[in-house]
Amino acid sequence: MFKWFRKKQNKQKQASPINTTWELLNVLAQSMDFEKQTFTNANSQQHFWMSYIVPLVDFEVVQKNILPFLLHSPIETLDDIKQMIPVEDIIITSNVTTVEEKMHEGYLFVQFNEFANKGALIKAQRNVIRNVSIPEVEFSVVGPKETFLESLEVNLHLLRKRIPCNHLTVKILKIGKLSKTKIAIIYLKGIADEENVNTVTQRISEIDFDQITDSSYIVQLISDNQNSPFPQLLDTERPDRVAAILAEGKVAIIVDGSPHALIGPTTLVEFFSSFEDYFLNWYIASFFRLIRLFSVAFSVLITPIYVATLSYHYELIPKDLLGTLITSRREIPFPPILEALFLELTIELLREAGARLPTKVGQTIGIVGGIVIGTASVEAGLTSNVLLILVALAALASFTTPVYKMGNTIRLMRFPFLLFAELWGLLGVVFCFCIFMGHLLQLTSLGRPFLEPIYPLRLTDLKDALIRLPFSNQSTRPQQLHPNQLFRFSRKKAKQKKDIDE
Repeated sequence: MFKWFRKKQNKQKQASPINTTWELLNVLAQSMDFEKQTFTNANSQQHFWMSYIVPLVDFEVVQKNILPFLLHSPIETLDDIKQMIPVEDIIITSNVTTVEEKMHEGYLFVQFNEFANKGALIKAQRNVIRNVSIPEVEFSVVGPKETFLESLEVNLHLLRKRIPCNHLTVKILKIGKLSKTKIAIIYLKGIADEENVNTVTQRISEIDFDQITDSSYIVQLISDNQNSPFPQLLDTERPDRVAAILAEGKVAIIVDGSPHALIGPTTLVEFFSSFEDYFLNWYIASFFRLIRLFSVAFSVLITPIYVATLSYHYELIPKDLLGTLITSRREIPFPPILEALFLELTIELLREAGARLPTKVGQTIGIVGGIVIGTASVEAGLTSNVLLILVALAALASFTTPVYKMGNTIRLMRFPFLLFAELWGLLGVVFCFCIFMGHLLQLTSLGRPFLEPIYPLRLTDLKDALIRLPFSNQSTRPQQLHPNQLFRFSRKKAKQKKDIDE
């Protein structure tokens, strides 16, 4: 009984709200990286107290732009601080919530009375930002080489530089009880559908989560179907790609502290199109897109078809290939399903090990490990040469997907297909394909069909789906987005040749 009462009392004590700045500063003083110092102004002999969180404050700014003016300027009131100190952001307030938020952003809190609620918040935050680098996940040979950073301000600068337009609108929300992470919702007013913007804003504002670390958290929290293996928002690290989709009428989401932006609503075909396609001739870009789509189908189906054929459908094997398969599998003690699972899991182990190790070591593990394990497993009679080649080609094909998260989904899809192939052969492969298609038909991205423009069929949107037509044929924005301005430019004028008359 006494323990229960003590626990209840401790909970009430922890839940007691902070009503004054004095209580707030006492709570912050429990941490050793908090400082509270007393100074005296040389002119007015006025004492003042300066409180701050040490790791968040830029002391060069304090020593040069703040402290000399506080010590030597004729300052007697808080309003004098606002006039005398040459700092862009000074807030005079007695609101405890505001003081708490700003001090955790790197502001100084200056008081003329140690026990008074009212004080001046002076901006002196330290910004630790790495330099703009080249994209690592979405690298392209042709095109811009800039990538997003972990700073929201820098990312907005990269977008503003590409879209110097008054209609570019940014809404900033703070999410997370502990992290209070800034999340920017970006769209072009007058082009983007207000329904899409309101959907994104409502879902993000209703998030009830204590810690938001990365944009991946937002994807999982606001997706239409959180149990689906398919990503329903497209993530990118390229500012040029975000600028292009904003012009189409989509909505972008940038999370402070994350180098990846989110794009929505999106479709399945967008996950197989690289932004480099728009920097190449439309013939070449369309050819590469078709290769990626073929690679995805090959990566998912080739191993299940091998298992189904050897287990149930011997008559499908050509006579010229039958001898090779018999020779390859003559000494294999395992059925095809165990042989396939062994190689698939080995490939996944090598991929995961290469991804987690440092770059140079990871490359060595991938090359040497693949050669050694593959050769040793064939010589030991655990796997056949034919299946080893097919699994290696399937692994290569899965890496052609431009979006990393969709590549993970494709690698995962092979295992359900393998299971159904073992159960019912090719009929099981078709049945599993129908299950995935049924799931994709029901899937939506921010309420919009995920399979558009294939289902529902929109012929005008097919111009930039499986293939990419020339820019002169892309005069309209995607109808799936319901943009307020459907036409991007005049198609007739775009096709006119303006040659020089001699």
